[in-house]
Order: sequence, then C-alpha cells, then structure tokens
Amino acid sequence: MRNVLTNKWFKFGIVLFIYLLWTLWVQSWWLLIGVPVLFDIYISKKVHWAFWKKKNVEKQTKAVEWIDALIFAVIAATLIRMFFFEAYTIPTSSMEKTMLVGDYLFVSKVAYGPKLPNTPLSVPFTHHTLPFTQSTKAYSEAIQWPYKRIGGLGKVKRNDIVVFNFPAGDTVVVGNENPDYYSQIRSHANYMEQVAKEKNMDLTPEEAWTFARNQIWKEKDIMARPVDKRENYIKRCVGMPGDVLEMKDAVLYVNGQKEENYATMQLNYHIKVTSPFNQLKLQEMGIALDDIQYYNNNYKLPLTPEMLEKIKAMPNVVSVTRETERGEVFPYSEAYPWTRDDFGPLPIPKKGETIDLTIENLPLYERIIGAYEENKLEVKDSVIYINGNPADKYTFKMDYYWMMGDNRHNSADSRYWGFVPEDHIVGKAYFIWLSLDKDKSFLGKIRWNRMFRFIH
Repeated sequence: MRNVLTNKWFKFGIVLFIYLLWTLWVQSWWLLIGVPVLFDIYISKKVHWAFWKKKNVEKQTKAVEWIDALIFAVIAATLIRMFFFEAYTIPTSSMEKTMLVGDYLFVSKVAYGPKLPNTPLSVPFTHHTLPFTQSTKAYSEAIQWPYKRIGGLGKVKRNDIVVFNFPAGDTVVVGNENPDYYSQIRSHANYMEQVAKEKNMDLTPEEAWTFARNQIWKEKDIMARPVDKRENYIKRCVGMPGDVLEMKDAVLYVNGQKEENYATMQLNYHIKVTSPFNQLKLQEMGIALDDIQYYNNNYKLPLTPEMLEKIKAMPNVVSVTRETERGEVFPYSEAYPWTRDDFGPLPIPKKGETIDLTIENLPLYERIIGAYEENKLEVKDSVIYINGNPADKYTFKMDYYWMMGDNRHNSADSRYWGFVPEDHIVGKAYFIWLSLDKDKSFLGKIRWNRMFRFIH
C-alpha cells in the first residue's frame, strides 16, 4: 500500500483528477494548458518549476523551507478566498440589530457561485489599495476578464443577507470616499441651483451637474475602479428580478404583499422625556453609544419593535414619534418625488425582459443601460439613442436586485443608489466567528453570545 501511495503515477493521477474537476467547475478550457505542467512536475521532471529550491538536494536549508511553505500558503489562501469563502468585518450600523458593528464573519462564495476576478493581477490579501497608502492601487488592469460566475450551491433568494460590490463605487474621490462620488456631485449641484434661484439666475439641473462635476475633477483626485475592486457592502436582498417594490409609510410591499418586519429591524424615533435615561440601561438594551443622540430632554434613537415597547413603558417618557425626515432618493428625478419611507411602485429589472423606454422612465434605467451594461446612451431633442440608434425599447442583459439595510433610517442602500447588478454579487453572509463591542474594554469587548453563529 505504501508503495502505491508513493508511486509518482498514482500521485499524478490524483492531482490530475482534482485539477480536471476544478477545470470543469470553472469552465475555462484554457486551464488545460496546466496538464502538461502537472505531468512534468510529477513524471518527466524536465523543468525546474520550484526555482527557489536547489535541484537534486534532499535536505533544503531552513530559509528555502520557509519560502516553500510561504508560497504554498499564499497560493492556497488566495484560491480559498477567491473560490470558497472570505473573511469580512461589519464596519457600520446599517444592518443592526441583525449584524452588529464589530461582527467578524465568513462570506460564502459557493452559495451563489464564485465569480472569476475582473482584475486577476493583484497583490494577495489586499482589496483595492496597498496597505499604508491612500491611493496606490493593489492591482493591475493590464489583464481584464469579463464577468463570469461559475456553478454554486444556489441563487440569491429574497431576504438573504448578501455581500456585494458597491455599485456607485465605480468612481471615487480619493481620500474622501464617503459620501460617494455621485452624492458629492449631486450635493454641490443642488447647492448651485439654490444659489442661482436666490439670485434669479437661469441654471438648468443639467448645467449645474456638469459644472459641479467639472469642479470636483479640477479640485480632487478622482479614480475609477473595476467591479471586483469596489468597496464591499452588506445588506438584505428585499427585491428579486421581476419583483415590484413599494414602500408606504416605512412599510415594505413586494408584489402587492406586505412584508413582515423582522424582529431585528429598527427605525429612528424621537423621544421626549422628563429626565435623561440611564445610559447604561440603553446600552443593556443594545443601543450603541454612537447611536444615542440627546438634546434638551429629547432623544433620537434607533429602535427595534421590542425596544420601542420597552421605551414607551418607561415612566420618564412623555412621547414617542417615528422619524419622518423627507429627502431625495433614487432616481433623483422630479418625475419620481420619492422618499426613503415612501417610494414606488418600482419594478426590478430581469434578464431578458424588454421594457418600453421613455423620457419619463429613463431616470430609473439610465445607469443600468449606460454604466452596468456598457452602452452609449444619449438624449437629443427628447429622443433616446442607444449606441447611436433611436430606441424606444430596451432588453436587460443581467438580473438586478434591491438591497436594503435592516437599520432602515441609518442605511445607505438601494434607496439612494438604485439597483445592484448580478455581476456585483460577491457572496452570502454565512457564519459569525467573532464579535467585538467597541464600547467595551478588555475581555468585556467579546460578545460571547454571538460567536460561532450561523447567519439566517
């Protein structure tokens, strides 16, 4: 048996079988070029592939052994990170109380099928920027691959907690990435329109946008990023391709049916009190210090339904009202005066679906047509042109999703930047392996009750 296990042909056969299975999974027949390499490594041994080792030496030096182990570890970790799972940290409160700031989790790439990298040439264990730098790219765009997703265990389902590349992160203001590039232009353009109105000057929204964009490009360092190098976001998928979504008074409806609120979903409330709350009591309820806003016997707090009832029952509470702040949201058009709590009905685009395209509904789909599906989109004399041809219909090339945070009033999500294309989907949040509370110290920082928990 020992002779069989150490036989070079047996080793080659096992490695070849695994390699061919991987090639079949990835569905890239270019990988078959690696078969002669494997044959030479195990059988013919004509090429010295392990160039860092001395040839025909049984006992290598300690330095060479360390280099050998390091190379193997980097390759193995890179393949695991690319095809199976990746570590992720919850940086913001947008998914509280489902996911907490300080949760460390594993994201399953095989849940929906790993997507091959758009930019395969990159520094291992980095995302888009080299460590200790602000703008130095950790990748090269010398080789760029088109979108390709290989077989997975399933597809995105409604209410899955999904990690994805930030759609509005295709262009960033270096060193000032929050708010996103488009929000910064929009804010500057709105300010210019307001000033022009006060001074009785004629300034169209298009002129204000163009001026604001040119100003930012002149004053800031602007960088474009490929899809796989955009920031990773985590949200709940509430809208599937083909769904129709609507929000009425902060209640979500999908295809006309009211969606049940999660026990962990929270909204902002304004609370009038006769005396301040005990801050420790609020923390015990699960309210982070950063979320406690207090001014003149008035609190603003994000609360789940259970927390809301506890607050109402406190003797020093005079009144509790839900926040109803109004503000612009996607698609930022006068034809769609929606808010974060009241929007829609909004159809979610589905691959292969053909829609009637008009000037009125173009704001909903212009980013899909121009940016995500890479067409040349123009409007001249109220006529829509796609790739130089007049168009009154459009057929979608990809599926799209609608993502929202469970912390509904403190989440930058699809209500602000629109649809998430299928080629931006990274994976499914799967398992919490560590959780640290930034408001605590030493061992008290560890949330023991959240460790080693599967995410549902």
